[in-house]
Amino acid sequence: MASLNVGSLGEYLREQRRTAQLSLRQLADAAGVSNPYLSQIERGLRKPSAEVLQQVAKALRISAETLYVRAGILDEKERDELETRAVILADPSINERQKQVLLQIYESFRKENGFATSADADDTDQDASGDAGVRADGSDDDAPPTRKQSAGEPFQGEQS
Repeated sequence: MASLNVGSLGEYLREQRRTAQLSLRQLADAAGVSNPYLSQIERGLRKPSAEVLQQVAKALRISAETLYVRAGILDEKERDELETRAVILADPSINERQKQVLLQIYESFRKENGFATSADADDTDQDASGDAGVRADGSDDDAPPTRKQSAGEPFQGEQS
């Protein structure tokens, strides 16, 4: 984990607060932190926790990951991956199964290009749950493509 770069973080927060046309007190109230504490963060005197940064980001309507990078809590590359995953998961135009398949494809491309993914640790869990290795149509990668079977019809490969 990188060390906290609170000076740069404080300047960035002040800039974002002014852009949002919020007073220090208004932002402190919206974020649920004290006015003096937020002032100390902006002046680089305090090191906020990830939770406080998340509350401030929500109040400013900016990415918490951006603040984590500014604070040195998160690496820039990790942020990019997390934001990509978040955008996919937040897309209302695709269903949950499609989101999972899209994330699997994204992660496989990252691995192919030599980048570790945050989901590497999740691969074991997905293998155990049976979700890994599934095509977009819901069939297993190892299984040959099949058509849907009608009631009373013999299984593919069976003879009647």
